[in-house]
Amino acid sequence: MTTLPNRPSTALMVIDVQNEVVAEAHRRDEVLANINTLIDKARQEGTPVVWVQHSDEGLVKGSNAWEYAPELVRRESEPLVHKTFGDAFEGTDLADVLAQAGVGHLVVTGAESDACVRSTIHGAFTRGYDVTLVSDAHTTNDRSSWGAPPPEQVVAHMNLYWQHQAAPGRTAEVRETKAVSFSG
Repeated sequence: MTTLPNRPSTALMVIDVQNEVVAEAHRRDEVLANINTLIDKARQEGTPVVWVQHSDEGLVKGSNAWEYAPELVRRESEPLVHKTFGDAFEGTDLADVLAQAGVGHLVVTGAESDACVRSTIHGAFTRGYDVTLVSDAHTTNDRSSWGAPPPEQVVAHMNLYWQHQAAPGRTAEVRETKAVSFSG
């Protein structure tokens, strides 16, 4: 039900699942396994998989820390969007990549829940996309020593509040990996 005209397609988005970003992430192995399940399902159903990769002064482009986690393997034919801001739409060609594929609905996975994932789902929603957050396929790191809630609460909060987002002509929903279907 996107507000974007002529955008009937869905894409799976994999945000910043990079070595340094997920090295000590909450439920890392389970989340990466769920993302792999979704990648396999998307590929089988002919759904585009769009990869997003962050870089900045602490995550240097081309470094081992910047590389995607080795458990996830991108195909050369799958778009890779390089970003330097939290919202994957800011200063990137993501909107063009999605427009070329006729995408109006994003199924979102990745890291970190309370940073780049949150920024990107809000950015997508305000730009007119329908957005499904996969509840067990996003993660974050423990920032409780800085005053943040523990990571399991951060993930739970993201899942709770995203399912209650609303805007004219758009949908926001939260689904578990096993409930995600790309075929309609």
